[in-house]
Amino acid sequence: MRIGLFTDTYPPYINGVSTSVCMLKRALEKKGHQVYVVTVNNDSLKYKIEENNTVIRIPGIPTGIYDYRLTGVYPLRAMNIIKKWNLDIIHSHTEFGVGTFARIIAKQFNIPLVHTYHTMYEDYVHYITHGYFNKSSKKIVEYLTLFYCDKTANELIVPTKKTYDLFKEKYKVDKNIHIIPTGIEIERFYKENVNKNKVDQLRKNLLLKDDFVIVFVGRIAEEKNITLLIEAQKDLVKKHKNIKLIIIGDGPDSEDYKKLTKKYKLDDNIIFTGKVPWEEIPCYYQLASVFATASTTETQGLTVIEAMAGGVAPLCIDDESFRNVVIDDLNGKIFKNKKEYIKDVLDLYDDRVKLSNLSRQARLNAERYSSKYYAEGVLDVYEHVLGNKKDKSKITDIFKKFRRK
Repeated sequence: MRIGLFTDTYPPYINGVSTSVCMLKRALEKKGHQVYVVTVNNDSLKYKIEENNTVIRIPGIPTGIYDYRLTGVYPLRAMNIIKKWNLDIIHSHTEFGVGTFARIIAKQFNIPLVHTYHTMYEDYVHYITHGYFNKSSKKIVEYLTLFYCDKTANELIVPTKKTYDLFKEKYKVDKNIHIIPTGIEIERFYKENVNKNKVDQLRKNLLLKDDFVIVFVGRIAEEKNITLLIEAQKDLVKKHKNIKLIIIGDGPDSEDYKKLTKKYKLDDNIIFTGKVPWEEIPCYYQLASVFATASTTETQGLTVIEAMAGGVAPLCIDDESFRNVVIDDLNGKIFKNKKEYIKDVLDLYDDRVKLSNLSRQARLNAERYSSKYYAEGVLDVYEHVLGNKKDKSKITDIFKKFRRK
């Protein structure tokens, strides 16, 4: 099968969508399929062709939303190259920019279009409105998302029931919606596959000794609710001075959180690493006693699965995006508020046997989210779409024969 993945974000730029697309590409190629990628170039004027003409980077302009860039919806040079690819199916991973281009290509060349909805856009409106017109802006985002996902895609994929319910209950989408949890290359995060010398050196660099380490990995931004973790740290260090929080990543609110840390006099107990290269992330998980997230804006939360694959028990706020992955007291902990989070951390600090059991079970349960299983689920959707296309073609041929008679 010749598959085109269309995405606004792709390595070397790293976030959840970028990691997902890159992983899917490799998993599909392992199964013998030819995979092509259309994405954005950081240069606003130049095209870039990579990996033996299988990756096109289209000129993109900054949007002002983190590091995202937006492309034109009909880049002619890319159109001519894609036509030669002779794609069997198009799989878009964004609603705007490259996603709109995917829709145009699919319609123009009569190629089935599958779409994965990765991002709860309503939670990101504040980056554009800065607190003004949020209500009307959310309605616009809802309309645009609904138009793309309902009117243009042959089949829709979502990673969790939380997102499924958004489309079925709120948006009233009347079409097939496939729940396929986004997979990761879990083997990358296995403890035995991580360079122990690098982990030891990292521990020295961060001045970690016999510390109980809480790790957060993600975009440093308001919607991730990192404030809860920082404020909880005030109470945790009163109980045990060797409890440390490592915040891994970068984002628009990094400086604000550093100021908050300084305000609470937690400089010795909260470490900001800044942006970390993708290939080094597994080493950071191996520093962790537990992983923590208080974000309620995830569609799935891939960093939770990464931590689990690394044998690290996750502590997650009670949100539907995490409930299918984290089972309270089996492979991690679910907390409802700051008070419960503090209690969970202190309980695991005091009960290392329980922590060890949760960590072991986390590693076992991460197997369900391997890239292999993800690719197989996506391929089932592709085959379903292509089967429908063949059936429609047969019906069209029958009508043509009757017309001739």
